[in-house]
Amino acid sequence: MNARYFAVELILALRSIPLTHDLPSRIGHGTLPEQLLDLVSQIRSRELDVRLIIPLFETVESNASDLEIYNALFALVTRPATPPRPLPYLAQTPVVRNTSTLINTSEHRKFVDNVLKGELGSLHVGVPGFYDAFFGGIAGLEAVAEAAFEMCKGGNNPLYSEAGGWCEWPKSAKEDEVLKWFAKLVNMLVEFAEVHGWAPNTRRKLLALPNQPLQGSTAERKLDVGFVDDREGSKDIPHWSHVLVPGELKSNPDNDIPSKAWFDLGRYAREVLTAQDTRHFVQGFTLCGSTMRLWQYDRIGAIASLPFDINKDGLQFVSAVLGYLSMNKEQLGFDPTILQSGGKQYIEIVRNDRRECLIIDELMKRAPCVAGRATTCWKAHREGDESQKPLVIKDSWQYPERDEEGELLREATEKGVINVARYYHHETVRVNDKDDDILDNVRKGLDITTATNYKPERSMTPVSMAQIQELTRQSRNTSKKRSLSLTDSPLPPSKRTGTSSPTKGGISPPMWNRVHRRVITRDYGKHLYKASCPAALLTALLGCIEGYESLHTRTGMIQCDISTGNLMMNEDDGNPSWPSFLIDLDLAIKEQRLESSGAKGKTGTRAFMAIGVLYNEKHSFRHDLESFFWVLFWICIHYNGPDKESRVVPDFEEWNYMDANQLARSKKGEVADGGDFISNAEQNFTSYYQPLIPSVNSLRKVVFPGGARWKVDDTGLYSQMKESLLESQKDLKV
Repeated sequence: MNARYFAVELILALRSIPLTHDLPSRIGHGTLPEQLLDLVSQIRSRELDVRLIIPLFETVESNASDLEIYNALFALVTRPATPPRPLPYLAQTPVVRNTSTLINTSEHRKFVDNVLKGELGSLHVGVPGFYDAFFGGIAGLEAVAEAAFEMCKGGNNPLYSEAGGWCEWPKSAKEDEVLKWFAKLVNMLVEFAEVHGWAPNTRRKLLALPNQPLQGSTAERKLDVGFVDDREGSKDIPHWSHVLVPGELKSNPDNDIPSKAWFDLGRYAREVLTAQDTRHFVQGFTLCGSTMRLWQYDRIGAIASLPFDINKDGLQFVSAVLGYLSMNKEQLGFDPTILQSGGKQYIEIVRNDRRECLIIDELMKRAPCVAGRATTCWKAHREGDESQKPLVIKDSWQYPERDEEGELLREATEKGVINVARYYHHETVRVNDKDDDILDNVRKGLDITTATNYKPERSMTPVSMAQIQELTRQSRNTSKKRSLSLTDSPLPPSKRTGTSSPTKGGISPPMWNRVHRRVITRDYGKHLYKASCPAALLTALLGCIEGYESLHTRTGMIQCDISTGNLMMNEDDGNPSWPSFLIDLDLAIKEQRLESSGAKGKTGTRAFMAIGVLYNEKHSFRHDLESFFWVLFWICIHYNGPDKESRVVPDFEEWNYMDANQLARSKKGEVADGGDFISNAEQNFTSYYQPLIPSVNSLRKVVFPGGARWKVDDTGLYSQMKESLLESQKDLKV
């Protein structure tokens, strides 16, 4: 074992000690545990001279006090970097990950789960008032549930007794036995409720096929149990679009924890939200043994009720079951502003003081995630417009601290920006006469600070040595003295206590919110990877770069999320849209802004992020220009023609899941040497795009001169990239 290995093991061991997580940073950003992970990355990547760790080694080996060890640790973390390592800029919002940014991936659980855990963040449970907030508005539920429950307790063979609970409840709580009992009971509860006049608007049933994968997901996914539409005469294979209320079963009550039942239900919620394009949140439940929780998963995470034992509180259980069978579509989480009539969906807007009806023609895009912007786009046209000029309706859930995309698009259109989607209308969606946001509207004003597992944000203020001594004293009073000697047995892995799910960057502040915004544009097209031929792809990419340059030079904006999903083209002669254009200014910023938006974070598609962005440099137009290269590179590897399905390439699938430093190093390795680049391209480009190898290599030489990335801003990069693409087009024609 070499010194670098032992250095990594030592840092990880120190990070695993609970005391470390109680100590804030002594520099102006991040947390101490986060900075220790960054230190590990620097050691592994050889960006840090391992000899700098020697003083810490010596302090630990000398059996020094906690105070001396943490002094040495802080000295290492706060050392002057040589050369200076880029630190986060206040002028940019931190980049975060969620599952909507994964691209060309098999979505195996072993890959997706860590990203989804970070996306869900802290799951707040035991929120007082949960039942009243989400079930209290169901007309007649309380009376019919009480009546049905009384029938359960009556007769010669009652279903429920106050002494023993549900009489046929399987004591082992094995999944298959619980499902049989549950399905039988639901049918009887429906019969009892109908006797007392219960008549829901739609028929629903319990789906209990835990061994049968549901259709509609990228990877094979199964659902333990759930309530679905009971469509008369339907023999369809169950699909995630049918699921109204998912449920998760565990035989062990101890599985009522984040890493088990709570997170598994989150997986189901993601599939439901992805498959149902007008769904904003998902009601669900967990049943661990006889312990039940009621849940809501939404665009900032999830909240849940207090747990209750269905054998001790039978009425609560009956109320929940009949409630799920009775909820209307808005109560289940469907968008009430997307209306239906005559088999068509439409929205209504007020534009220029006139009401307009926009008919939805088709779904274009639905971001697969639970928490996040959750962008959804539909193609539409204005009612009464005989030409049916295409419009695009885009819904997303934005941090209110961020600039409104609609305002940015309006400015770009007014300033004559070319090849960027043109503005038509924007609004904050209103539901029940108020802005549609998560905290007040979707969550009905419930206060997560009252959750049984709520933890306030850790302080980021500097800590004194006196505070360290006090924390050390408390730590010794509650646990045995630990040994940090490198000659001892292997140190324990990092363990997180508590029920909140930590995410990178520390515990989320309690009041992060998202607001539902709608933007409508006048340009409609298809993604670049659907280009009719390789030459058309290069032409469209060139047009998008010209659009980006126009946006940058005329408005001072940089788009900050160049990706395959945000570059469009139009090869339809009858379509008045730009031949190629950029969309999505969600993450766009003014180049000269002096401070961050204050939003918790921004997402981006990691596969296309510039190397400098991955190293946390301040975002610049040159980074976005580098992203154009990665988009072209990615398309050539994953697409084999306009009508073919994309493919998954394992080596590049990993780009979705690597940490930022690993990904930066991998990208540098791809472009550093011209001969290696061509060899790898010949091996990885699809047969359809093999002819573009010289073109992509030519662009590589511009974006990475001498195999190295640009480290200074130079607007000359625009003309060089455009020149390269123009020359490549000529070569292809020849």
